[in-house]
Amino acid sequence: MGKDSLYLCNLIASTDDLVQHLSLAKMRPCLWHLREALAKLLKQGAILAHNHSQEMTEKNLKLAFFLNVGFTILEFIGGYFVNSVAIISDALHDLGDSLSLGIAWYLGKKSKQGANETFSFGYTRFSLLGALINSLVLVAGSIFVISEAVGRMLRPEHSDAGGMIAFAIVGVVINGYASWKVSSGKSLNERVVSWHLLEDVLGWTAVLIVGIILKFKDIHYLDPALALFITAYILWNVIKRLKETLAIFLQGVPDDMSAESIERELLNLDFVESVHHLHIWSLDGEDHVFTTHLVLRNMENFKEYIKAKNKIRKVLAPYQFKHSTVETELNSENCSIYHQNI
Repeated sequence: MGKDSLYLCNLIASTDDLVQHLSLAKMRPCLWHLREALAKLLKQGAILAHNHSQEMTEKNLKLAFFLNVGFTILEFIGGYFVNSVAIISDALHDLGDSLSLGIAWYLGKKSKQGANETFSFGYTRFSLLGALINSLVLVAGSIFVISEAVGRMLRPEHSDAGGMIAFAIVGVVINGYASWKVSSGKSLNERVVSWHLLEDVLGWTAVLIVGIILKFKDIHYLDPALALFITAYILWNVIKRLKETLAIFLQGVPDDMSAESIERELLNLDFVESVHHLHIWSLDGEDHVFTTHLVLRNMENFKEYIKAKNKIRKVLAPYQFKHSTVETELNSENCSIYHQNI
């Protein structure tokens, strides 16, 4: 039996223990459904090793997605029954991660489609739309959780500490497993998702600590206070990501690029007289596009022109642009676009 299978077996056993010992009878069917889903994943061999890295990426994301979605549903139901807005706020975080995982999984398959007549740059930019939808869902959900938490602060209610502890344990185990599974991936999607899931582990650890404190001392303000803290952390990250997404949508110069620096490098070439219409933008935050017009001088023959093109390529090579277009003009020519914008 491999490490993955052993880990899932232990997880199923832990779920069985929770079902037996959890005092909330209404939650037992939900945990049984979770247990059956985990058993099904093990039976179907959803985590068997595969030689092809791309297929392994899809398998890892698919596994993490279904684990996260299943547990998110359980969280919302459980948060309602144990009367904990902290669990509901963490469920909101997991919902955002589920959307991220689903989008990453879908786009991993979609990205195999190349450019066509409709999408000449391919489907890479679709990820921006997914990020925007994900951010808006999280903002709307965060506003709801904040209103609930503030109401709970004004009118304190009792939370079931035992239920919070039970859900926190399952949360740490499931998100910890998903994070570990995806952390070995090579793709950027997997690395980013792994960090999201690791954040979930830390969030559930906080819920576990609060649950233990409430078990011994019933401080009604702890649960809504934790919910506000988790939601504030989510909003801070969402707003930051939303700003980055909008900057890409508006075709801003990527943070890791400097248009002035590239222009200086091009002007340092002895055959470049001037540079204009230099533009840098990003397809999806990873793959960048570059275009410019160069005015060349001292081009006596075609061989010199070919040498100039090769030197220009060497200057641009370290930047690894996904697409680059350089229009060259002789100093005796007039660029109509340039003169239109003077």
